[in-house]
Amino acid sequence: QAAAVFAQRPSCLASAGRAKVTGLAFAKPPLESDRRTKGSALPAMTAMVDLKSLPNLPGFSFPELKDHYPRPQTWNRVNGTRIEQKEGLSHDRPKFVKVPKAQDTWRTGGLPDSQSRANFKNAGAGIEHDQLPAWDAFDRHVLRFHGYFKEAVVETNLENHRVRKVIIYYYLEDDTCQIIEPKQDNSGIPQGQLIRRHRFPAPNGDYLKVEDLQVGSILQIYGRSIMLTDCDPFTREYYQQVGMEQGPPEKTESDPWLETREVMKATHALQPRTYEKIYREVMLGGGHINADMQQFLEKDKKVLRFYCIMDDVSTPQFERRPFIIMFFLADDQLEIREQYPLNCGRDNFPIFFRKAKMPIGEFKVEGPQAQPRKKHEYVHGNDFRVNMNVTLLSANFFIYDADEFTRRYFIEELGEELEPRVDVQLPERAVPRAKTPPYTGYGSWDDSMGSVTHLIPKPPKKDFIKLFRHEGKVLRFKAKFANPKPEDMDRIFVVSYYLQDDTLSIHEPPQRNLGIVTGRFLEKGIHMNQLTGQLFQPNDLLPGSQIKVYNNEFLILDMDEYSKKVFQNPDALMKQFDLEAVVQKLRESMRQQYPLVRDIFRRFDSDHDGVLTIAEFQQALEKFGFQLPPEDVVKVMRHFDTRKDGQVSYNEFCDALLDSDYTTAMMPSKAPLKNFHDQGYAERAVMKSAERAETLQVRKATKELGDVLYKKQNFVIRILKEMKHITHEDFVSCEQIQSALEQVGHPFHIEDVQRAILYIMPNADLAAVDFRQLFQAIVTSFHDLSASR
Repeated sequence: QAAAVFAQRPSCLASAGRAKVTGLAFAKPPLESDRRTKGSALPAMTAMVDLKSLPNLPGFSFPELKDHYPRPQTWNRVNGTRIEQKEGLSHDRPKFVKVPKAQDTWRTGGLPDSQSRANFKNAGAGIEHDQLPAWDAFDRHVLRFHGYFKEAVVETNLENHRVRKVIIYYYLEDDTCQIIEPKQDNSGIPQGQLIRRHRFPAPNGDYLKVEDLQVGSILQIYGRSIMLTDCDPFTREYYQQVGMEQGPPEKTESDPWLETREVMKATHALQPRTYEKIYREVMLGGGHINADMQQFLEKDKKVLRFYCIMDDVSTPQFERRPFIIMFFLADDQLEIREQYPLNCGRDNFPIFFRKAKMPIGEFKVEGPQAQPRKKHEYVHGNDFRVNMNVTLLSANFFIYDADEFTRRYFIEELGEELEPRVDVQLPERAVPRAKTPPYTGYGSWDDSMGSVTHLIPKPPKKDFIKLFRHEGKVLRFKAKFANPKPEDMDRIFVVSYYLQDDTLSIHEPPQRNLGIVTGRFLEKGIHMNQLTGQLFQPNDLLPGSQIKVYNNEFLILDMDEYSKKVFQNPDALMKQFDLEAVVQKLRESMRQQYPLVRDIFRRFDSDHDGVLTIAEFQQALEKFGFQLPPEDVVKVMRHFDTRKDGQVSYNEFCDALLDSDYTTAMMPSKAPLKNFHDQGYAERAVMKSAERAETLQVRKATKELGDVLYKKQNFVIRILKEMKHITHEDFVSCEQIQSALEQVGHPFHIEDVQRAILYIMPNADLAAVDFRQLFQAIVTSFHDLSASR
């Protein structure tokens, strides 16, 4: 009916063509002209028309109404050929996937929500998923399957097939696949990428999809049947989320070649390794080249030293021969060296056993076909102890001591402390010597002994230290004849002993009505006590003792008070000095040394630190002959030290030594010396002296460490490599830095390392030092540390 109506009413079609088509069918009310023609007899009619079901008659078609009119690019040039680009012809439609919609955020800060905020919230309230392209949603999402396929082998009769294991990768972003065969050693087959990455064709003519891969199924690809045996956990989780569970893992088949390889791994060589086999392997460039490399890197240049003796009874005369046993921790080799005593009469060949591994027990000569010994069958340094008898090379040794490194190694590595040193020294044999001829009295004793001890006599040397310390010290004793004649009963003598050169003189004081010429009885010189046969000593002159010189025997009666004080304290200074006169004489003596005060100050500043400490000031006084006690030295030094800080600076030295450039009074004089003891100043002076000594040690340690790191080429790289061998951390302790320096051939004391670290990095923690920053700071500040002037 609809077709008949439209055929009778072409004008209706024309008007309908002008109407907007919104679907496959539409409804149109009757026209007013129809109502007037038919009148009220015809009812209102509504028709639902499907425009696509109408015949395509000329002049009766409807144009397709669109909202926009794009112009697609359908032609393109590929490899110089024009082709038509159309979805389904030259390319597929991009793959889209549904992903959960991310939560929208609206940052309002502290402001209240506005109407736009409400519209934003309600815009996507009903949308739960977003459409994203697969290359974005599945980027780096790969499914991995394990499988194998069989390949026929016709080249050998040992096997007829071989099982080749493969890995199948399925890339979800573009549905491409790739097959990789893991490489096996000595397989003889080119392995690696078996099939490059692309879209695999499916058996039904389409492309391979995710649902086509199942564990336990067979994948047919390019004439090969690949059995899928397993997949990784990510692949199982992915299939579980899409509702496709994967089956349990399948067992991979084996082949004769794989079985042979497993048997070779499980069995051992029929013939054990021999010395000849090891030698041949090394000569051919094989063998265990890097065996025990970690032990070598960690313990290179570390040697355990044990001191031992061997009692040699094979010689006609018993002999105790000293040896050193050195065990090298880097390669577990041992070396024995003999220490030849002076004038032992043996040839100087110290190597008793050359560096090598020493077997335990008796030494046996083994042939080339002998089986090599195990590691536990050789002597190891950890088995040695102090106060222990060991048998090496069929010789008995007794270990009586070890060096400091060995003792520290046993404590740190083995947790055991070695016993103290054992005294093994034999008593010295009495060597017959020629008897010393008696002193004739002519010349001095030292001059006469020069003819006895030397074939060509040499002039005797004077003890200048003794002359300097005991200058002017004379011990005086009262004496008389031990067995006097009647006319000598009343004679009294004064015996004077000079400590500076051990000379003796005897003087007889005058007495009234004695009838004997008094005066010098014995001239000053070195004399021998005939009772002892030795030169005179101060203890020979104590009261109550007897002495005999030139056949005259004397009895010592008493000594003066000065001598008593010297016997109580031999190093005491008994002289009394006028300190004011000492200061004036010291000032004049210093002026006469050099024309410039600068040179005078440098002469007495021994450590060149710019100040004079109490020790240096005392040396200056002793140079000019002033043997002052410590209290008087402090008084004189306090006179020079105007700031009273315990040390004399260059400016203070100049002020005390030189006169003023201009004066405001007639004949001014220097301030007088204050002759009283200040205990506080004495303590400050001692403290400053100790500080200067420590400063000198700090400068010395920093300078020596800087010389090693800065002046030696590529030494910083060597020490950094050594630190990597010790630890992998960036912060180390002072002991580790000391150990690294010792390993590269520059041993430092631990206190010197600490001084250098605290000087370069004052706020550093000695238990956690950044060694890279420390070495960089030492090299950078090398020239900042001024040398001694």
